[in-house]
Amino acid sequence: MQNNAGIHFNELVRTSDFAPGQIQYHVRRLLDQDELVRCEFYGRTHYYPLEYDERERAMLALFRRETAREVVVYLIEHEPASPVAVADSLGIARSTLEYHLDRLVEHAIVEKSYDERNRVTLVLANPESTGRLLSTVEPSVPDRFVDRFTRLVDGLLEEPPESR
Repeated sequence: MQNNAGIHFNELVRTSDFAPGQIQYHVRRLLDQDELVRCEFYGRTHYYPLEYDERERAMLALFRRETAREVVVYLIEHEPASPVAVADSLGIARSTLEYHLDRLVEHAIVEKSYDERNRVTLVLANPESTGRLLSTVEPSVPDRFVDRFTRLVDGLLEEPPESR
C-alpha cells in the first residue's frame, strides 16, 4: 500500500492476483487494526497508509485523476498561467478545466488570483509538497481511460468557436 497510496478498491482488484472477496477481507482487517485509512473522495473509496494526513489524502485522490494531474504538471512547468493557456495546452474544454480547478482550489493545491481587469491567474499553492506527492502517484490504465473518455465527450459537446 505504501507504493499505491490513494488506490481505490477496483484498481486494487485489477492490479492484484486475488479475488475481490479476499481483498475485502484483508482490507477490512487492516482497517480494523488501524493499519490502513479509508476515505471517500468524489464518489470513490481510496485507501492510504497511516502516514498521510487528511489534506495529503485528498491531494493523492485528485492526482489519481489524469486531468487534475496534468493541470498540476502544467502549472509546475509554466506557472503562473491563465486558464485559457492551460485548457488549450492540455486540449480540454474550459468546463472540464473548471471542474478540476474547483477541486484543486478547494484542497489548496492551486490558487486563483484576479487582476484589476478580472483576469484569472493560476499558481500552485505549495509547489514543494505538491511535487513530492505527485511523484508517488501512478494512475491505472482504467483511470486514464475514464479521464480521456470524459475529455472526448466534453470536446463533442463544446460549442464550435464560430457559434459563440
